[in-house]
Amino acid sequence: MISVLVDILSWTSFIVGGFFLFVGSLGMVRLVDFWARLHAASIIDSAGVGLILLGMMLQGGVSLVTAKLALIVLFLFITGPTASHAVANAAFMSGSRPHDMVEDVTATVPPKPNKGKPNKGKPKKAKAASSAKSSNTAKASKTIRKKT
Repeated sequence: MISVLVDILSWTSFIVGGFFLFVGSLGMVRLVDFWARLHAASIIDSAGVGLILLGMMLQGGVSLVTAKLALIVLFLFITGPTASHAVANAAFMSGSRPHDMVEDVTATVPPKPNKGKPNKGKPKKAKAASSAKSSNTAKASKTIRKKT
């Protein structure tokens, strides 16, 4: 009875994973721009391959092969979205924009030049606050000196 249930779950996983692979492949061919095709490739990587490997793990039972397949699934779920994000970020930074994007302010407005000395990551102090604080400290030290 358990064997039949495991077979049903694994074959369901194979069929659904194959469906995701098929639909994602059609999307890679039919979609209009790079961004939509990247999304389709991401679906193939995460959902399709993940479900196929899940079906393999169910068929394998409890063994070393199942542990290796689980590590492969974990690796794919970590690296797949990371790689898709890196490719999308590189495309966006190179000037590629989605097909139906209305307007992107970052693509049309050049960055402001940094006048004067370059900021080396140190936060700038507010002049008014620091001068008031230093004058209060100076007054407090003078009153301490007068008392002694």
